[in-house]
Amino acid sequence: MSIFIDENTKLVVQGITGRDGSFHTTQMIEYGTNVVAGVTPGKGGQSFEGPDGVQVPIYNSMDEAVAETGANTSVIYVPPAFAAGAIMEAADSGVDFVVAITEGIPVLDMARAHAFARDRGVRVLGPNCPGLISPGKAKVGILPGQIVTPGPVGLVSRSGTLTYEAVHHLTSAGIGQTTCVGIGGDPLIGTRFIDCLEAFAADPDTRAIVMIGEIGGSDEQEAAAYVKEHVNVPVVGFIAGQTAPPGRRMGHAGAIISGSAGTAAEKMEAFEANGIAVARRPAEIAELIAAALEGASVS
Repeated sequence: MSIFIDENTKLVVQGITGRDGSFHTTQMIEYGTNVVAGVTPGKGGQSFEGPDGVQVPIYNSMDEAVAETGANTSVIYVPPAFAAGAIMEAADSGVDFVVAITEGIPVLDMARAHAFARDRGVRVLGPNCPGLISPGKAKVGILPGQIVTPGPVGLVSRSGTLTYEAVHHLTSAGIGQTTCVGIGGDPLIGTRFIDCLEAFAADPDTRAIVMIGEIGGSDEQEAAAYVKEHVNVPVVGFIAGQTAPPGRRMGHAGAIISGSAGTAAEKMEAFEANGIAVARRPAEIAELIAAALEGASVS
């Protein structure tokens, strides 16, 4: 199985006619994702031409797109000033899941958008995230399809590039994935580690989990406690930013150490205290997962 997306996903691309939207729509269609519609205000009635002659209808609004196609998922390639509005429009249209790729969305805008989506029971992934991919089934976002392969490992990460690196190491070691999820590193995100851990724990095909965190905040510590209480498959963790100096922002807006809180050492200690095997460098993730899978099969 997989989590959040699969072969039944019917995707709308908001911002399909823009540079990023058009490029990644082509990539998603080539991977096999069922892209049923695009939305660009003012361009309704036109079509987006995908690979192999695929024609994706374009609508002026999410309401129109969902009503005509029965879409259940949206992905957003909209400039930061308009992205929160696009999220709210998607959440109000009847889809179940919104993936926000856009980075640089003002925090206050996202506070309103997250509250709006929660009130309607809509899951938001991101913003400022690479999206997710269920190998062999669907991809929504910008994760490269060529590095994944189907298998028993779920992966959740705050870092996009480290997602790619970890998946590459797993695939190179012959270890496939159920779903790979990039949750994003902004201070306010819609889907957190615990949400993904809960979904992976409920998936019978996920037999081990990789969790990649980074400095700043306490999400990783909370997730580690959740693992100990609720997750019955092996979990391997990695924390980015182990050499980052306190008080300096590193990459993501949420990756900043304040005082003694949110340090890599604190997070790694929390992982180990809750039974999570800790990789000191990304290349060790595949080795630890292989050992965990072997141990689980023996027991």
